[in-house]
Amino acid sequence: MFLRNLQLHQFKNHSESKFTFTKPVNCFVGDNGAGKTNILDAIHYLSLTKSYFNYIDSQNIKFKKDYFMLKGTFEKDGSISEIQCNLKEGEGKNIQKNNKRYKRFSEHIGQFPIIIISPTDTNLILEDSEVRRKYLDSSIAQYKQSYLQVLIQYNKALKQRNSLLKQFAEKGYYDDITLSIYDKQLIEHGNIIHRERENFLKQLTPVFNKYYTVISEGNETVDLEYKSQLNNADFSKLIIESNPKDRISKTTQVGIHKDDILFKMDAYPIKKIGSQGQQKTFLIALKLAQFDFIKEALGFKPILLLDDIFDKLDDHRILKLISFVNENVFGQVFITDTHAERSAEILAKAGINYSIYTIQKGRLVNEEK
Repeated sequence: MFLRNLQLHQFKNHSESKFTFTKPVNCFVGDNGAGKTNILDAIHYLSLTKSYFNYIDSQNIKFKKDYFMLKGTFEKDGSISEIQCNLKEGEGKNIQKNNKRYKRFSEHIGQFPIIIISPTDTNLILEDSEVRRKYLDSSIAQYKQSYLQVLIQYNKALKQRNSLLKQFAEKGYYDDITLSIYDKQLIEHGNIIHRERENFLKQLTPVFNKYYTVISEGNETVDLEYKSQLNNADFSKLIIESNPKDRISKTTQVGIHKDDILFKMDAYPIKKIGSQGQQKTFLIALKLAQFDFIKEALGFKPILLLDDIFDKLDDHRILKLISFVNENVFGQVFITDTHAERSAEILAKAGINYSIYTIQKGRLVNEEK
């Protein structure tokens, strides 16, 4: 898969930016705040229909404007697809493929997969379980579209069940027949989601371990542990047993919406014992394993986005990462960096075919090939 062209119009700090890509590796350089990361985010939008950095769509419109437009031309399996994303305040967002508008965004997910590695990924370690569940779900949805549909149905049933529990409390009555309808939906969809998450992590973990060992050359051991109430219990039994608690709390206390991934190093949470370097390596290994998994599942390489990666790693880890690019492990790669000379030196030393684009105040001011 290859992104041939990209256009940003009134997106974040870009008034009008156009790019044509011919090389496998493309590096955007410029000062902090120049708009480099916004270009990667535009690619993320065209792939996954949303921003990686700000889920509030309206906040991605350029200041004092009322809409943005993104357009990209992807080449995959010998065919060309033009993807366009439009957002106008008061009218919402729409996604088009070859001028045909999607009825549901979920229909687009997985067609043009990407993996992004960014400094903000530390949220996966530092924040609560919801962030890690979103990582799981986004990963699986990119190679299995049916998963996303099941997840949507589960979340819909969960919302309706919680609303019903609140009605019971407010109106002082209880209807176990109506509640059982949502119980059945949660059980059916929840069991499917649990199996998919379990299977994904089971296959991901050994690949993740391999990448961590290669990048770090350390003696520590790392692991991913799937934490779920459904691991050793029947969901039907759990939800029946939890009903009295649910009525008191007015929320559903059991289910896959409580799942988590435990990130471990030497059997302890990496959040507590891992250095910054170890945590960064952990996250990079996790994303590279995700890349491998999706590549094997779909039969082609996703696009890889590396945001500010050179500035966050020591020279040893940078060389290890770039060696993967040079060994053709990845397909098309997009990189941001604050130092043009550093990027050119690293990429040239590795013998990589690349282009460098200089960005200033949301504009392309120079292109070196």
